[in-house]
Amino acid sequence: MTLFAEAALLDDGWARNVAIDISNDGSIAHVARDVDEGDCERLGGVVIPAMSNLHSHSFQRALAGRTGRSRNTRGVASTDDSFWTWRQAMYRFLERVDADAFEAIAAQVYVEMAKAGYSAVAEFHYVYHDVNGAPYADPAELAWRIVSAAKVAGIALTLLPVFYAHSGFGGSPASASQRRFTHTLDTFARLHDRLHHARNQHGYVLGLAPHSLRAVTGEELTELVLRAPPDTPIHIHAAEQTAEVDACVAWSGMRPVEWLLQRADVDARWCLVHATHMTERETADLAASRAVAGLAPTTEADLGDGTFPGLAYMAANGRLGVGSDSNTIVDPFAELRQLEWSQRLSERKRNVLTRDGAISVGTSLWSAAAAGGAQAVGRRTGTIAAGHRADLLVLNTDDMALAEQAPDDMLDAAIFGPCTRPVRHVMVDGQWVVRGGRHPREAEVFARYRAVLCELAR
Repeated sequence: MTLFAEAALLDDGWARNVAIDISNDGSIAHVARDVDEGDCERLGGVVIPAMSNLHSHSFQRALAGRTGRSRNTRGVASTDDSFWTWRQAMYRFLERVDADAFEAIAAQVYVEMAKAGYSAVAEFHYVYHDVNGAPYADPAELAWRIVSAAKVAGIALTLLPVFYAHSGFGGSPASASQRRFTHTLDTFARLHDRLHHARNQHGYVLGLAPHSLRAVTGEELTELVLRAPPDTPIHIHAAEQTAEVDACVAWSGMRPVEWLLQRADVDARWCLVHATHMTERETADLAASRAVAGLAPTTEADLGDGTFPGLAYMAANGRLGVGSDSNTIVDPFAELRQLEWSQRLSERKRNVLTRDGAISVGTSLWSAAAAGGAQAVGRRTGTIAAGHRADLLVLNTDDMALAEQAPDDMLDAAIFGPCTRPVRHVMVDGQWVVRGGRHPREAEVFARYRAVLCELAR
């Protein structure tokens, strides 16, 4: 199959009259620019690399819009709402989500991701047991539900089983609210081995996710990393909240990112999710490590986390990607808008996160996040080039914000303009999963999801 686009964002910038040859295995065989259309399939819009969603908790999609009343940690009305009170609300919600509901919610959010322009998702999967905290007969039951949901949506999956054993720094016991999450090193090893042996059959990338330094001791983290194959993506929450930073300092004398960089041999396999609160030294050292900063700007704003030091991190050539995290918003354009706007508010400048003034901020942000996201999910994607996966996004140039825009300005209009439907088509591994803004299974998936919401509301 050969596709033709009047303009495409390639690995070295924008190009005109581009032909993209796609092999039967879903990879890009050849890319040519300045060519005639010939017998190619003409794409009705500008083509860019599809985005990889590097951080998702799929089940939290059904919680969106249900936490607008302030509550304290005991669930009583309060004006002192925060990430920590939201977390308690999330725990209470999860007490009612069984395996069937878990799968239905995941399928819904994965279809939404595909329609929004994500071709891959890294699922930070930490719910393992039933609503009473008892293991399922198959300890991978809920992992298989995620795998099934991704197949329904046609989105590429990086499955990140999470090791979660403690409720705070220093190995304090997990709470009753965390009973669905916990494993020992031995039970987790058996689960990970089971998922490892099935990865080729089901076509997912298998990673590893020590939840955080709150939930994993230093000794456990070392053991987990030693057991992992050398090419395993490793994701961990770090420095999302100032209270977390303070508690880490009290425990170890170091901040979370500082501890990881000094004690965990962080390299290009790693994705440090959030990394919101860093010193100048931590920021520079994380950039130098070649790890990816996994940002979730809309979730971080929703939870009042703080502002990532984006200007300093980009100036140090740090790698970054974006994810939808709590899935309150499922939109890579919105993630990049929130990221850039947060920097503008902090720096009181415009067009902050670009490494080259000759390249627009929208193009710079999309290219950086697509490359960083691909690294974090462990897939050869994120750019339109021979040898990479054919994960493509065709922009909807009939949207009023994109109509008659020059290709070089198209992403700025899609991210920062009044664009309501930026996505026309999405291809994953050489197969169209969204055409004309529609997913072929969206109606049946939504019907199932809606039924789950009705049941949860009772």
